[in-house]
Amino acid sequence: MSGHVARVYLIAWSIACVAAGLLLLRERKRIELCSRSYWLYLARTWKLVTFALAAAGLTLLARYADDPTWDSVDAVFMSALAFATAPWTIGTFFRIIQHRCDGSRAFIATVVWLFSASWSYDLYLLIRDGSYPVTWWANLFASSLLYLAAGLFWNLDWTDRRGWVFGFTEEGWPTSRSGGSFRRVLLPALVLMGVIGVAVLLLAWPVGRWR
Repeated sequence: MSGHVARVYLIAWSIACVAAGLLLLRERKRIELCSRSYWLYLARTWKLVTFALAAAGLTLLARYADDPTWDSVDAVFMSALAFATAPWTIGTFFRIIQHRCDGSRAFIATVVWLFSASWSYDLYLLIRDGSYPVTWWANLFASSLLYLAAGLFWNLDWTDRRGWVFGFTEEGWPTSRSGGSFRRVLLPALVLMGVIGVAVLLLAWPVGRWR
């Protein structure tokens, strides 16, 4: 990305972030991300434990990864942003597909996703290195895949009626109520953990290193 294009892109997404922030502030009473029930939904023990393990693992891997843009700082804040926002963002997009969300909520969710998975990373490296990262495009796709998987993972739940489900498919989402322990959702959790683990290892050590 040339310097001029990078400046235009930076200005564009900065404006988008300000607009989304103001809209979120105005709509905060009806946005689940700002509700007490959402944070209680995230505060279940297994979610906090898996978040802590994931954040610690990504921070440790940053020391050995073949990626100079991946360090302990962005590993920590991007992990925290994914945990805090991905469950809501993915759930919101599911409801958008079902035509159960309006345009303002769709805009906020899009900006929250892009800031958490990409723009925060871009801004950190711009401040750290003094130039817009050339890896911004690759990171956008790679981090978005991890963000999607994280949002699905921390939305896993159990109901007596349907068995394991993604919480956002249930009425009343998000809620801190649960029909069972982590063992009830262990199988889909292991599948998602496997996807995330493989993706992280491929990011840390590109395919060529495994030959």
